[in-house]
Amino acid sequence: MKPKLYSYWRSSAAFRVRIALNLKGIDYEVIPVHLSKNGGDQLSDAYTSKNPNRLVPLFEDGKNNIHQSIAIIEYLEEIKKEPALLPQAPIDRAWVRALSQDIASDIHPIDNLRVLRYLVKQLGISTEAKDTWYQHWVIVGLASLEKRLSCDRRVGRFAYGDQPGLIDICLVPQLFNALSAKIDVSLYPTLMKIFYECMKLPAFIEASWEKQIDAEGLNPTAPPQNH
Repeated sequence: MKPKLYSYWRSSAAFRVRIALNLKGIDYEVIPVHLSKNGGDQLSDAYTSKNPNRLVPLFEDGKNNIHQSIAIIEYLEEIKKEPALLPQAPIDRAWVRALSQDIASDIHPIDNLRVLRYLVKQLGISTEAKDTWYQHWVIVGLASLEKRLSCDRRVGRFAYGDQPGLIDICLVPQLFNALSAKIDVSLYPTLMKIFYECMKLPAFIEASWEKQIDAEGLNPTAPPQNH
């Protein structure tokens, strides 16, 4: 039986897992969870019984389920060693994990859909102020990543060497969001170089917004595949 990924087409966290599954060559079934329609499928009793934190993704492998995208990706790394998403040397593994967490823990959570909704609906923040909040934290995070990656000898075609890995898996969805929000990504040439290298690969292309069965319209970022 195929494993199941409960996913939303624009969810950055679900996007990460889709990329990892594709890179690992693991066949899986996508179960769409719409985060807006009908008040949000993630809030339904059926989904909450599976995933009490009411977020996507959720990965079901047989009778077991795993939430949190990084935990899912690390699980995939352990059950299928090749291609490796983490380097061998402990110090390099720590470096890759740290930069991945810069995105997954520091940028993404405070710009998550439920956070932005809370700012507007519960705290009465204007849409303009909400957008300012969003852009500020994305810009702060991307600037830090650019500074680190622009001068590190470990960077190659991808964030670590010449094979895609965990940093790239986290970076690409965050840059999709930045492009959609019309953030000036020309300030991050190293990140965008890595982005375009990733978007030449089927694993990233097939995981992207417009390729999902629940996609609503074309991907506004639409990176050129021959860049």
